[in-house]
Amino acid sequence: MSSVFDVLQERGYIKQLTHEDEIRELLEKEKVTFYIGFDPTADSLHVGHFMQMMVMAHMQRAGHFPIALIGGGTAMIGDPSGKTDMRRMMTREEIDHNVNCFKEQMSRFIDFSEGKALIVNNADWLLDLNYVNFIREIGVHFSVNKMLTAECFKQRLERGLSFLEFNYMLMQGYDFLELNRKYGCVMELGGDDQWSNILAGVDLIRRKEGKPAYGMTFTLLTNSEGKKMGKTEKGAVWLDKEKTSPYEFYQYWRNINDADVEKCLALLTFLPMDEVRRLGALQGAEINEAKKVLAYEVTKIIHGEEEAEKARSAAEALFSGAGNLENVPTSTITKDSLNKPVLDVLVELKILPSKGEGRRLIQQNGLSINDTKITDINRTLMEEDFKDGYALIRRGKKNYNRIVVE
Repeated sequence: MSSVFDVLQERGYIKQLTHEDEIRELLEKEKVTFYIGFDPTADSLHVGHFMQMMVMAHMQRAGHFPIALIGGGTAMIGDPSGKTDMRRMMTREEIDHNVNCFKEQMSRFIDFSEGKALIVNNADWLLDLNYVNFIREIGVHFSVNKMLTAECFKQRLERGLSFLEFNYMLMQGYDFLELNRKYGCVMELGGDDQWSNILAGVDLIRRKEGKPAYGMTFTLLTNSEGKKMGKTEKGAVWLDKEKTSPYEFYQYWRNINDADVEKCLALLTFLPMDEVRRLGALQGAEINEAKKVLAYEVTKIIHGEEEAEKARSAAEALFSGAGNLENVPTSTITKDSLNKPVLDVLVELKILPSKGEGRRLIQQNGLSINDTKITDINRTLMEEDFKDGYALIRRGKKNYNRIVVE
């Protein structure tokens, strides 16, 4: 019987390991308590977090014990990893609100019933630390020379790195130490951009406690061109249906490049790998069937089977003339919006992120009402646009929204 290590390796998650042989043996023979950290810098998880939640779910299914660490404390500083500029400083109220949103979303992936998993907030121990004691106890174990060789700091040195952010690695290392002391947590998992921070925590536990600790990173979700996935012209693809509707979420996966289908099926669904490989090997027009499976399975995991069915039905209604058009994302306007410029209305409804984006779409013949291309940037929304009780807006080739007048 294969262990979760084999599952993670076969599906393509694992990127780097601190002690490969020890980790493999540990996951095969023991119930391991591990953690993944999530800084609540927004009020919703996004596609980038989805990978981490999938790893956590695979680990839990194999009998291991997950701790989801919400960074209520570290979010007050901000992780410099992968950032060219310092993050916006957030208030305690903003962070607390985001923490609660994360907890609710995580419960859809992970069983947090008693004895199965934990959600903890590092604000509980970080915000009351005595700084001098912290520097004496923890800071003494960190070499500044070594820290400056870490990728997360190296790329920021030319643009400027504040001392505030320089503390982040110490705090993340301390999180691992605290979880090790409180809950017997012996492994930290995270995206590959967290490698330096994970190494810091592993080293700190070995120095302070004289005990083994381990780290594992997994591949970042990138497309065949090496660019991060999970972005649209409207911004991030969120897991909150109020920010990215289930239909838009479904369409994102339905429209990915052919070359990315097999990878996404392996990383973002629980389909058996034999089926993943079969679908990924489809060629030509048949690959669209694999994309439909991917879109349905991913939407089902995030939003549930009912919403996935609705999203699939809406897509069929638009592209093959069957299904229920009511499941297409729908916005409501009042009659006061009639005779206003279409771009103004679409921005107000957040169908477009900006008028600049709307002008770009018009110039590229990419914006239509009821299948009629908009060619005039000053085109107004008219009563005649609502012949069937709604106006159908199309952005690009495959993004649709309905507008109805109340």
